[in-house]
Amino acid sequence: MFESLQERLGSILNGLTGRGALSEADVSAALREVRRALLEADVALEVVRSFTDKVREKAVGAAVVKSIKPGQMVVKIVHDELVEMLGAEGVAIDLNAPAPVVIMMVGLQGSGKTTTSAKIAKRLSERQNKKVLMASLDTRRPAAQEQLRQLGEQVKVATLPIVEGQTPVDIARRAVQAAKLGGHDVVILDTAGRTHIDEPLMVEMADIKKVSSPHEILLVADSLTGQDAVNLAKSFDERVGITGLVLTRMDGDGRGGAALSMRAVTGKPIKLIGTGEKMDGLEEFHPKRIADRILGMGDIISLVEKAAENIDAEQAAAMAKKMQSGKFDLNDLAGQLQQMSKMGGMGGIMGMMPGMGKMKDQMAAAGLDDKMFGRQLAIISSMTKAERANPDILKHSRKKRIAAGSGTDAAEINKLLKMHRGMADMMKAMGGKGKGGGLMRGMMGGLAQKMGLGGMMPGGMGGGMPDLSKMDPKQLEALQKQAGLGGMKGLPGGLPGGGGLPGLPGGMKLPGLGGGGLPGLGKKK
Repeated sequence: MFESLQERLGSILNGLTGRGALSEADVSAALREVRRALLEADVALEVVRSFTDKVREKAVGAAVVKSIKPGQMVVKIVHDELVEMLGAEGVAIDLNAPAPVVIMMVGLQGSGKTTTSAKIAKRLSERQNKKVLMASLDTRRPAAQEQLRQLGEQVKVATLPIVEGQTPVDIARRAVQAAKLGGHDVVILDTAGRTHIDEPLMVEMADIKKVSSPHEILLVADSLTGQDAVNLAKSFDERVGITGLVLTRMDGDGRGGAALSMRAVTGKPIKLIGTGEKMDGLEEFHPKRIADRILGMGDIISLVEKAAENIDAEQAAAMAKKMQSGKFDLNDLAGQLQQMSKMGGMGGIMGMMPGMGKMKDQMAAAGLDDKMFGRQLAIISSMTKAERANPDILKHSRKKRIAAGSGTDAAEINKLLKMHRGMADMMKAMGGKGKGGGLMRGMMGGLAQKMGLGGMMPGGMGGGMPDLSKMDPKQLEALQKQAGLGGMKGLPGGLPGGGGLPGLPGGMKLPGLGGGGLPGLGKKK
């Protein structure tokens, strides 16, 4: 979503950090570029003006002039103001009210209200163990009520039975009554939208609000609508009084201006963002993390959270046991690739890693993208059980058969086997009882404690093993040498770990694809 803005701001601020001293003219020139970049990204003019004024005020002050690295100080000021513009703290949906808590979803037609209602219901029932009832108040759009009923079945959440001929206000009244009688904790009202804001729509919203007394009124807005989304938010807030925003299609290729403007103009927090069509494609909005991503600082916390959600604890323990014994076959590689796909694929992971945003073009040129994962998984799936367990038996005739079955060629199969061989060798070096054996045990122990797997790790690895994140740089260096990982110093600053996937500049490693990329192995600051 923020890629073009990230590139523009990145190049502007990089120009500042490279200098020893900054004059007022330097700061003004940079801010002129920042202003242009924000306007091109569809941020509202008043928001841009306020933002640049605040940054200029702080950036030409004594603190910057006297600081050791003025350029970095300016980057920090821009970052802090971005966080301020997006809302200092992330705000979750407020359920602190007598049950049933009514959440009313409002917005224009096509913004994704119905899908978002189902996503929120799934999130509340699974994560917070709430009993949720959904009700569709959209009597105008054909099959809107049926759509919500089917989504309810999909996410295993109850929906209000459809009664033909009822008005939206009657349905809202019946939904609240049914939720009280059924002992539901939350009732989500999916209201009707229009293609544009009109008087009948606003009157209907006000009437629904009167009979249902919602605790939360969430405006669902499509983040691809740009400037118009700001006017939409203003209108709904003035007439109905919204309590928060949900931005959909944040995984799209829009310019991101709506997200930056709506919070600043309405003063209402962005509570959730939609990041895909699937029912789990919904994330909490964390202003600091978004600001980090925009300025190319990565978002390691979200990456770790995603990993925790998608990595099965028992699978991780089994994998650790295999790695400890130095075994790593093609089934394990397939498991690693599937996990990376679940976490948002190569693009999703790279966007969250510090300093990696700039390398997406180089990666694309090297043919390292999500399609590559698909092809590699297809190759592994086309093998027999015996071939996956022992790739050494793959001779020319077998490779020909696998290539035909997976729609690839012998060169791609050889590439995959080379990558697997490199990773298997590293596992052997790190997991064996010899020279590097202690490293893998120590690493997995520290990782196990971080993931809360203490007692589950094999051979008591969870207890008493060193946590690498707490070791000093000299100890880490000794460990790196011990396992032959000395090449880590060639990495761009801020990257955790090294060694890696073929074709990546500097031989970089991604998390989960081999030892070098595990957290805590990078250089300590």
